[in-house]
Amino acid sequence: MESRTEKKCREHFKQIKTTCQEQINERYEKEKVKPKKKRELITFVSDGFENYKNGAIYYFSRRAKIVFGIPIACKKYGLKHNNNPIEKYNQDIKDQIKTKRHFGSCEGAERFLDLRHVIKNFVNPHQSLHGKTPAEAAEIYLNLGQEKLLNLIKYQKLNHITKR
Repeated sequence: MESRTEKKCREHFKQIKTTCQEQINERYEKEKVKPKKKRELITFVSDGFENYKNGAIYYFSRRAKIVFGIPIACKKYGLKHNNNPIEKYNQDIKDQIKTKRHFGSCEGAERFLDLRHVIKNFVNPHQSLHGKTPAEAAEIYLNLGQEKLLNLIKYQKLNHITKR
């Protein structure tokens, strides 16, 4: 985020809602028949910054779980969620941006971050997920085989053509 104002935080959560609303609604519909305490909803985890909490509640208060006030490295204190992975991800992006100096445009930066996001979620397995990608852990199976990135590009191209 450029800044952490309440307006920018709400814009960020609005973008998440636009991108992920279908998935969040599917999970909610599946889980709403369970008692509230037993529901396994999509979970947003945030540190103690109030604007993140307000943005998440504004867009997702009933359809997702919002965990607020999680300190960095909280697993060592016995808490379930941990802020370290997102902090590491943010630092990795900052490091890459420094080495590239600039992207030439906002569009170039967005394309780079979109590709990085896709690779992280659909291509690279994660040790903490026992060798699964985040997509596989979320039960999103695309059957990409060994050449995941190449097959994902082919999959996207095929779907883009059929949707026209």
